[in-house]
Amino acid sequence: MANVNFPRDPNTLSNYHNWRCTHITANFDVLFHEKKLVGSVTQTFRSATNGESQEILLDSNHVDIRSVNLNGRPLYWELLPPSEPYGRALKIKLDRCVKENETIDIEITLQTTEKCTALQWLTPAQTSNKRHPYMFSQCQAIHARSIFPCQDTPDVKSTIDFNISSPLPVIASGLPVRNSLETPLPSAMTLYRFHQRVPIPSYLFALASGDITEAVIGPRSVVATSPDKLGECQWELEADTEKFIEAIEEIVYPYAWGKYNVLILPPSFPYGGMENPIFTFATPSIISKDRENIDVIAHELAHSWSGNLVTNASWEHFWLNEGWTTYLERRILAAVHGESYRHFSALIGWKALTDSVEHFGHDHEFTKLVTDLKGKDPDDAFSSIPYEKGFNFLFHLENLVGKHKFDQFIPHYFTQFKEKSLDSYEFKATILEFFQSDMEASKLLNELDWDRWFYAPGLPPKPDFDTSLVDVVYSLSRKWKAMPGSPFKPDSSDIKDLTANQIIVFLEQVLLFEEPLTPELSRLMGEVYGLARSENIEVANLYFQVGLKAGDNGVIEPTTQLLGRIGRMKFVRPLYRSLQKVNRPVAVETFEQNKAFYHPICRAMVEKDLFGKKDA
Repeated sequence: MANVNFPRDPNTLSNYHNWRCTHITANFDVLFHEKKLVGSVTQTFRSATNGESQEILLDSNHVDIRSVNLNGRPLYWELLPPSEPYGRALKIKLDRCVKENETIDIEITLQTTEKCTALQWLTPAQTSNKRHPYMFSQCQAIHARSIFPCQDTPDVKSTIDFNISSPLPVIASGLPVRNSLETPLPSAMTLYRFHQRVPIPSYLFALASGDITEAVIGPRSVVATSPDKLGECQWELEADTEKFIEAIEEIVYPYAWGKYNVLILPPSFPYGGMENPIFTFATPSIISKDRENIDVIAHELAHSWSGNLVTNASWEHFWLNEGWTTYLERRILAAVHGESYRHFSALIGWKALTDSVEHFGHDHEFTKLVTDLKGKDPDDAFSSIPYEKGFNFLFHLENLVGKHKFDQFIPHYFTQFKEKSLDSYEFKATILEFFQSDMEASKLLNELDWDRWFYAPGLPPKPDFDTSLVDVVYSLSRKWKAMPGSPFKPDSSDIKDLTANQIIVFLEQVLLFEEPLTPELSRLMGEVYGLARSENIEVANLYFQVGLKAGDNGVIEPTTQLLGRIGRMKFVRPLYRSLQKVNRPVAVETFEQNKAFYHPICRAMVEKDLFGKKDA
């Protein structure tokens, strides 16, 4: 952690400037029939003051707390009044003064409740093989506090021991303790133990339990998923995972976590991937049977350096996690596929960035690189902006000082802040200091309008990207734009040599048409190119958006079917927004039918999209 004596994170109720959690031991039973975790969490706190504070404040949200103990002695505790959207602070009163740097162990016995926003409990019917229930966590941004009271801020990092009992296999964000893995218990439960030796923030606390099995996808990697999906997941990931690891190790430095594994979750997982250490949690939508959607793995792998090792101090500086990760992801892709592919990926990202800016509005606070989240829910600010505006800032810095020089800065930055948290101002100071002996680079960086990059809303200047891989699809989109009334006759050969990602860019261009396609042309496109039948959800969902914008009622039913089998917000939210413009009653009915299937975070976001704040 950075050496600060004041709280930098406005989204926590904890007094982490007085106390720092350094280790967590989590002991939980997974009770599927009750849909809750039951157990205790022991946290080691180091005092940052010399007896000045005898109170520890922790973040807590809808946790059923049973007792709080210090060395076996009960302590006085109370839940303070609600402070939405952050929950209720747990106030623990110590029975003595604690000296500076002295450590104490606080044990809290508890159980989660039905209002826990970090856990999703799936019935067997909601899984792919429909045999067993399933549970998984998603703690980013501020949902760890709904599993156990903690310092729920990325400005605090701790090592973790997991002792998890479950009737089904368990995955956690730590390395398995092999000597005691899968210890049988007297009941039908089995004890699974994991250790995370690298300090991590609370949002990277991760658990999953269900019908899970594993297969090797590389010399230091496995994929874990439902047995009926194992073969296709292994095929999808085994060709590139180790290539990606080797590529980024050349760019930054060696992988620090031991193993890099991937858990393919059930389809209700709300994100493309979540960078939980050791085990990336990933959406099944990346399993497209064409190895075209595994850029997500390059992204989540890059988080092993950016975000997991070097972390934003608060969600107001989220671009330090996601902008850096997107930048490193594209450096990986360039190393594996060539530099033109990096620019191609950046062009796809630019479209996502413009969409997000349009959604919020060009002057909105959430379109800034550094945002003001005081009193706000970080989930409300979530979009492609920190990813893509952050990438474009780093790409600008790379071009400003030169790629060779910037490549020397990258490992310095990740060494300087390894296992620490930082804000944008520390990033600025670090890069200025690194280049201070280089007169040319130093002059350019000092003349840079940092405040404009950090605080100006809306779009940044668009870089001069290499368009060689998009020119062909831009040309195809222009032919469709000229229809009807042009000699162009669509044929399946138009897309025969295109990758799925190029088809995605083509569909994005069609969505940008000021005059939408007619319903007839939209149907023709789907039939001739086979888009509605694509097993690649990235392709299918964009085609449905094209059809909805065109007013083609024929895509309403396949859209509602897709919304019933995938919970990734990247697809779900735009499809609901598009569907309600065409047929709001169907959109509302579809949501009501599927809302129990969606993760609580996704469900809350779609409720805001469809009904506004009051129903969220």
